[in-house]
Amino acid sequence: MTLLDLGLLLLVLLLSGALLLRRRGEDRTGEAKRLLDAAKGEAREVLEAARREAREILEAARAEARALRQEAEERAKALRQEVEAELKRRSEALEAEAKKRLQEAEERLRSEREELKAERERLKVLQEELKAERERLKGEREELRREAERLSKRGEALDARALKLDALEEALSKREEALKAQEALLQEKEREVERRLHEVAGLSPEEARRLILEKLDRELEEEKAQRVRAALERARLEARKEAQKILAQAMQRQASETAAQLAVSVVPIPSDAMKGRIIGREGRNIRTFEALTGVDLIIDDTPEAVLLSSFNPIRREIARMALEELLKDGRIHPSRIEEVVEKAKQEMKTFIYERGEEAALEAGVVGLKPGLIQLLGRLHFRSSYGQNVLKHSVQVAHLSGIMAAELGLDAALARRAGLLHDIGKSVDREVEGSHVEIGIALARRFGEPAEVIDGIAHHHDPENAETVYAVLVAAADALSAARPGARRESLEEYLQRLEALERIALSFPGVETAFAVQAGREVRVIVKPDKITDAKATLLAREIANRIEREMNYPGQVQVTVVRETRAVEYAK
Repeated sequence: MTLLDLGLLLLVLLLSGALLLRRRGEDRTGEAKRLLDAAKGEAREVLEAARREAREILEAARAEARALRQEAEERAKALRQEVEAELKRRSEALEAEAKKRLQEAEERLRSEREELKAERERLKVLQEELKAERERLKGEREELRREAERLSKRGEALDARALKLDALEEALSKREEALKAQEALLQEKEREVERRLHEVAGLSPEEARRLILEKLDRELEEEKAQRVRAALERARLEARKEAQKILAQAMQRQASETAAQLAVSVVPIPSDAMKGRIIGREGRNIRTFEALTGVDLIIDDTPEAVLLSSFNPIRREIARMALEELLKDGRIHPSRIEEVVEKAKQEMKTFIYERGEEAALEAGVVGLKPGLIQLLGRLHFRSSYGQNVLKHSVQVAHLSGIMAAELGLDAALARRAGLLHDIGKSVDREVEGSHVEIGIALARRFGEPAEVIDGIAHHHDPENAETVYAVLVAAADALSAARPGARRESLEEYLQRLEALERIALSFPGVETAFAVQAGREVRVIVKPDKITDAKATLLAREIANRIEREMNYPGQVQVTVVRETRAVEYAK
């Protein structure tokens, strides 16, 4: 039902209501007028609402027509059906809305029939306006039809173009078949060329297969060599594991204290006034003290203390003993200083001998000559990388004895070699030569056994040792030096050593990168797998280790680990 039909129905209802009211008589004329006026107002509102709704519908129809016109340029034959379906859906929606409004109007008309009588003329005007709007919509629909016809013609043109494309596709198929024929011909020619090559080379397919099998046999020989090398490596690892077990047992059974020796000693004084007496008139006391002891006496702003500086720990200890005696006595002058210093030197000899006896007793070594005990006691004032050499020697003696006992060797002889392995360091500042050469000479002078001399001579070079005791001493020496906290070095020297280790490893060709780890006890070298084979990796580790031994000084030992890794990476998409 359209809006015009709704208006006509409303008009009929108004007329029928007016007739009923007229029949009720003249006595209700006043009430009818009042109702008529109310009906007029309501009719005007309804008319205005109908006009607004008609304008809105008209504007919506125009906007929809413009949108359809723009969309028609992009769509094909199906556009006309879509437009008709859209118009049908909209008309049904309008009819449903009109029905709803009609129901509402009927309810209002039951109580306001008299109000609609005067609105007949206005409804006629509204009917004429709606008729005009319908004519305009009809013209727009005709325009849409013409647009659909144009799109239909365009679709026909597209169909013609599709036919042309089909013809081209058929031509391409024929060309593809020709190419396949040419490819088969080429394959036949390749087989003919291969046959001719066999004839020219003088090799039959069986002979060519035999050559390939011979090459495969050579590769299998190389693989067999690699497996033999792997078996040797497993044997070496098992031997190393057993050695580590023995070393671990030795380390667990022995643990001694470590001590760091400094280059400066601090001597407390009763008061700061004593500093002037130590200096003496015009500095004669301090000059005499320094000349007799060979130690620098530092008197600074430190309250109630003076410093003794010397890199010779024996001299520094003698100076400390003499200065404490002078402070206790109170008489400080050149002659008294000379007397006290001489007395301190004699006491130092006794102290050194006692330290040597204590070390020999602690290590379980007997039968040492007094001169050797005296030299052994001097190691109490000798340090290596901050580690006390006498404590280190005692520790090496214990470790050597434990390992010798585990291997069924003479433990007493191993302890003796371990205790005396660094004896040359007791006088290496006073005698020319390395501590190994000096130690060999001293051991021969005091008549030590050949095993002890061999341990002294090769405790840094066990590969050239003549006896197994030298190997045990070398292992114990490395263990003692490598124990955490045993040795101390400056941060700058530590960093320089790490950088030198990495620099040496990176200087070899085929090395990709290198890392110094385990506080400089190990160098891990990553090589390029395309340049370094497994066999070359072993040689490279040996070359790097030899160069580190030649060019660097370091405590303990440095492990060189060469890592060769091949990776195959692929991505699943």
